[in-house]
Amino acid sequence: MIELNTEEDLETCLARSEREPVFLYKHSTACSTSASAHRRLRAYLSAAPPSTPPFHLVKVIESRLVSNRIAEVLGVRHQSPQLILVQGRRAIWETSHGQITAESIAQALGNHR
Repeated sequence: MIELNTEEDLETCLARSEREPVFLYKHSTACSTSASAHRRLRAYLSAAPPSTPPFHLVKVIESRLVSNRIAEVLGVRHQSPQLILVQGRRAIWETSHGQITAESIAQALGNHR
């Protein structure tokens, strides 16, 4: 997972989404629900094929400006934890909380490839 700490990091990620889909994962380091989602996401990534789109991590407390900017530029309501699939600088899928699972990620990728 590639951590985004600045708005410039976010811009680089969004530019990448013009070439390939990318995931943005908004994570709260102070929330047990977010910790559970983070564990599920790490487990998914440990077994994911090399063709899996890159995942980018935004810590919503530590990088609040970046987190807020994501909601603004993608037009998605802020949630945490939240996973967003971005392609062409547009949010094409998103889910949050307990719905962040290997199955939901696989389904999103299957529906948007």
